[in-house]
Amino acid sequence: MSKAHIVVIGNEKGGTGKSTVSMHVIVSLLGMGLRVGSIDIDARQATLTRYIQNRQARKDFAQLGLQVPDHVAVPPTTDPAADEARLLETMERMSATHDVVVMDTPGSDHYLSRLGHSFADTLVTPLNDSLVDLDVLARVDPLTMKIIRPSHYAEMVWETKKTRAMRGEKAVVDWIVLRNRLAHLDARNKQSMEKLLADLSKRIGFRVVPGLGERVIYRSMFLEGLTLLDLRHKIPGFELNMSHVAARQELRALVEAIGLGKMAEAG
Repeated sequence: MSKAHIVVIGNEKGGTGKSTVSMHVIVSLLGMGLRVGSIDIDARQATLTRYIQNRQARKDFAQLGLQVPDHVAVPPTTDPAADEARLLETMERMSATHDVVVMDTPGSDHYLSRLGHSFADTLVTPLNDSLVDLDVLARVDPLTMKIIRPSHYAEMVWETKKTRAMRGEKAVVDWIVLRNRLAHLDARNKQSMEKLLADLSKRIGFRVVPGLGERVIYRSMFLEGLTLLDLRHKIPGFELNMSHVAARQELRALVEAIGLGKMAEAG
């Protein structure tokens, strides 16, 4: 494969905002002038695919100058071997023709998800700011609030690194855990999450960055096929306010944390 940078958005738990993060990262990268491909292997939900379809279906799509990625959905069938071959073929094509490929994965342990994770140069794991959701990364003792051991998803990420090494690729993956849907209340929960994630990051090798706050606008933007970046246009029903400005700052910080701005500058 060529040197296209592969960004995998992954978490084995559903409802963490993977597709929202995927779409916003994609549109951000397109806005930087990068050639972006996207792959949706979340067959049951296919949220990213529908998000892009909603965007393309807008009557003002051309008028607003909206951009979409070169998108492919790779839903699983009853033939795992054929499914993996299709994903490999898609990855090879996109890696040869794009600067960045963003892959949205299902919220479950699935053979296509494991294969997709093994191609990640950057793995972004959105995690709701909740001790319940932390369980996907680690088992926590409820009495001492200390980490007992890494959980199933962390072990899967470790296994995919070995898969990369077996293919002759670098096993180093820039793993980013994204504290997503940050609430404005429950300071004790926030402090516990900060401490546990800091401890866990040292043990299993990821870095923690702030994510996107819990905002109602994300739900309405999905149906409209819009992202925060599109609010620079005057769009009926989406008047820019201070909450939107803050959300755009969060998104800007996320894209900077992924670190693909240098690629755009070099291009």
